[in-house]
Amino acid sequence: MLTSELHYELPPDRIAQAPADKRDESRLLVYNRATGDTSHHRFSELPELLPAGARIFRNDVSVLNARLPGQRPTGGKVECLLLRPDANQPEIWRCLLKPGAKTAKAGAFSMPGEYEATVLEPLPSGEYLVSFEHPNDPDLPALASRIGTLPLPPYVKRPANAADAERYQTVYADSAKRTAVAAPTAGLHFTPELLEQLERRGHPIHDLTLSVGLGTFRPIETERVDDHPMHGETYHLPPAAKAALREPGPPRLAVGTTTVRAIEHHLAQGEDNEPGSPTRAEANLFIRPPYSFRGVDALLTNFHLPGSTLLCLVAAFLQSDGNVGLDLLKDLYAQALDHDYRFYSYGDAMLVL
Repeated sequence: MLTSELHYELPPDRIAQAPADKRDESRLLVYNRATGDTSHHRFSELPELLPAGARIFRNDVSVLNARLPGQRPTGGKVECLLLRPDANQPEIWRCLLKPGAKTAKAGAFSMPGEYEATVLEPLPSGEYLVSFEHPNDPDLPALASRIGTLPLPPYVKRPANAADAERYQTVYADSAKRTAVAAPTAGLHFTPELLEQLERRGHPIHDLTLSVGLGTFRPIETERVDDHPMHGETYHLPPAAKAALREPGPPRLAVGTTTVRAIEHHLAQGEDNEPGSPTRAEANLFIRPPYSFRGVDALLTNFHLPGSTLLCLVAAFLQSDGNVGLDLLKDLYAQALDHDYRFYSYGDAMLVL
C-alpha cells in the first residue's frame, strides 16, 4: 500500500476545536460489518447499540500536563514537552525542546525555585534525553501537574484552557497513571451515567493502561506504508483484563485504537506464561491491512488524520473477503462529512460492529 492512498480531503472547519457541550451528545456513526448497514446516532444511545453482554476494554491512562515552561541560563525562554521517562531512571525523560538546538547547546534550563534540567544528549528522532531535579515534588509528574500545561493536539489551534483540564481527560482516567501526552480520545465521550447504564445492562468493563505518545500524531512519511518505522508505547495489562481477553464469550469491544494496540500486541506474543501477574510491555505492532485480529471483535474510535497509522488500523479492522478496508473506510468518512460529523480528538465517534 502506498502512503498516498491514505489521503482524504477534510475541510478545515470539520476539525473540532472544542468538545461537544456534553460528552455523550457527540455524534456516533455505526457500521455493521455483517450486514453492511450504516446508521447515525448520538453517543448516549451506545447501550442500545451494543451486542448483548459485550465486554468493554478501555484505556484508563491520564494525560500529563506535559508542557513545562523554563529558561536557559541566558534568560531565553524554553518550552519542554515531556514524552516519557527512562524505564530504569525515572528522573531522565525523553523530551522535545523548543528551541532545541539553542537549548541543547546551553546544556541546561530551569524554572528557578521549581526545577533544574540538564540536557544529556540529542537523539536521532529529534528528541532529547533530559535529567531533572525538582526539590519540591516527589516526582516529575507531580511537578508537571502544578506548573505544566495540557498538551492539546497540534490541530487544535488555540491555547489550552481551564475547561480542557477536565474535557481532555476521560471520566475514568486514573490520576495515578499520568503517563500520556495525548488522550485516548474515543473514551472522551463517556459519562459516569452512561458507564453505569452499560454495567446495569450486563456489559463488564475492563481497564488496561497504554501511555499514549507523540507518535500518535506523526504521519507516515515513507512512500510505502510497509516501510514506516512504528513507534512504541508502553502498556500495562492487569490479570483480570488478560483473563477476560482469552475467555470465550460475548464480543470484545475495544474503546479506541490505543486499547487495540495493547490487546493485539499482548495476544500476538502467544501463550501467557504468567496469567496471574500483570504484563508490562511495549506495543510496537504496526496494524495495517491485511491483518487478522486476535482479541477485538468491535471497535469504538474517533475519526483520524489522513496519512496516519491510526487510519491503517481502522482500515485493517474493516477489511474482509468482500471489502477492501481502506476503500470502505474512505466511504464511511465521506458519509460522515456529508452528515456534518466533526473530526479528530474533540470530534465525533464511529462504532464498527
